Amino acid sequence: MSRTLVIGDIHGGLKALHQILERAEVTTNDKLVFLGDYIDGWSDSPRVIDFLIELDKTHDCFFIRGNHEEMVLRWLMAGDDNAEWRIHGGQSTVDAYQDLDIHTKDRHIGFLARLNDYYIDEQDRLYVHAGFTNQKGVYYEFFRGMFCWDRTLWETAMSLNPALSKDDLFYPKRLTLYKEIFIGHTPVTRIGETVPVNKAN
Repeated sequence: MSRTLVIGDIHGGLKALHQILERAEVTTNDKLVFLGDYIDGWSDSPRVIDFLIELDKTHDCFFIRGNHEEMVLRWLMAGDDNAEWRIHGGQSTVDAYQDLDIHTKDRHIGFLARLNDYYIDEQDRLYVHAGFTNQKGVYYEFFRGMFCWDRTLWETAMSLNPALSKDDLFYPKRLTLYKEIFIGHTPVTRIGETVPVNKAN
């Protein structure tokens, strides 16, 4: 039986990624949706990218872009050296890329440049790294960066009154547009959780 498995925010943790796939007993029948932020944080960012490129050859994978991919792509392509990025995990990526050859870097640039903004499956479930702001949905999002950086969707879902009915005039329209919405980006540890959180849908 086919499953859709959603994996968010690896942040250079290759060992953790291997553990997740092993514990989930992933098979080639499964669809793997990766929510972005594959890099920055732990020390294995280039090896994570290599692993995902190879995994895509044997499994049904869909890769979404996170805000950290935006920043590292600018660094790899144009040398854009953002101090804030380095503080928030980028330094480990810079260090890890020091000794890599140009062919590996070019392969990684190609992978990063092909990442998707979001994915909507046949069940009308939305997968996006951070969120979106347009009340009509992702197709109408004017600022593409919101897919990687938005936190208002998360904040709206977290602050939603659970007693509010979906047909209520005050129910947030963005939360009614898709059957389910899967996001990464915001650590659940901010609200004292250590497992994925389900809010609003």
